[in-house]
Amino acid sequence: MAAVSFMSTVPSLVQPTSAPKHFPRHNSSTVNCKIGADSDHENGFSRRHILQSFGIGATIGIDLIARSTSFVEVANAADLIERKQRSEFLSQMKGTFATVLKGNQDLVPSVLTLALNDAVTYDKATKSGGPNGSIRFSSEISRPENKNLAAALNLLEETKKEIDSYSKGGPISYADLIHFAAQSAVKSTFLASAIRKCGGNEQKGAILYTAYGSSGQWGLFDRQFGRSDAGKPDPEGRVPQWDNSTVVEMKNKFSNLGFGPRQLAVMSAFLGPDQSATEALLASDPEVLPWVQKYQRSRETVSQTDYEVDLITALTKLSSLGQQINYEAYTYPVKRVDFSKLKL
Repeated sequence: MAAVSFMSTVPSLVQPTSAPKHFPRHNSSTVNCKIGADSDHENGFSRRHILQSFGIGATIGIDLIARSTSFVEVANAADLIERKQRSEFLSQMKGTFATVLKGNQDLVPSVLTLALNDAVTYDKATKSGGPNGSIRFSSEISRPENKNLAAALNLLEETKKEIDSYSKGGPISYADLIHFAAQSAVKSTFLASAIRKCGGNEQKGAILYTAYGSSGQWGLFDRQFGRSDAGKPDPEGRVPQWDNSTVVEMKNKFSNLGFGPRQLAVMSAFLGPDQSATEALLASDPEVLPWVQKYQRSRETVSQTDYEVDLITALTKLSSLGQQINYEAYTYPVKRVDFSKLKL
């Protein structure tokens, strides 16, 4: 029967050998085989052997791919479950904050300053401080720069008890508590502005804010959910007394954090209980003045887009300074169903 040769594509299966005696020697890069019976030539390979080798390799490859795909599917499913758990907890927590702050509007400015002072302890040189909840310690909240903030902290302490009562993934960290409270406080000021523009009608104001507000801009902030708490107070001397500081001192502090006049102007509501008085002071500086005017004009518009978007951006950066976010925080094991115990 006629003989054919083909180029070897499986060097691991075929080793160079001397040619069979009844065939002429070919180049070492080819393998000689005989079409027909499954004869077992000395030092040769039958068609069945090679096809079996290919079949085994293909089966192993397919099995590995199937197993790998299965692992990926399991990992994706677990990730989706954890995302759902975090999302549900975050949504419930935001509802709690909204209710609490609606009944304590007088403490909204203090909640904003509390978050600011907790975050601006960050030091780039030593990678220490930042939005880590250290302001909860009595020795830190009692410092001069934190005067009049104890009431806001006490409110959040009580709110934490409620949030922890329904958390399935462990207690909320003080860092997350403080900075998500600040987020809710900012949202409450946005909503209050919309209500004023609707003549005090809460229903129309809520519709206006939903239609033209910046709710969709909070995505990155919401993903930064899983901050870690400091185990001790942050060092003293890192937070200015905003009500006694010059604009230059404020600018220097913001500059050390990686912010400029723009962020200082947009965060005027965080610098004291009277935003108008703070902006009047900031407007005395030629570098800050254009930004103060820009945001004042923006707040007069229906959507106040420039002001809201820039404030959300600044707060998102501020509330993550030096933090390593744990994206598995507040997740919990899912109870498995034992189908063997079901009576069908």
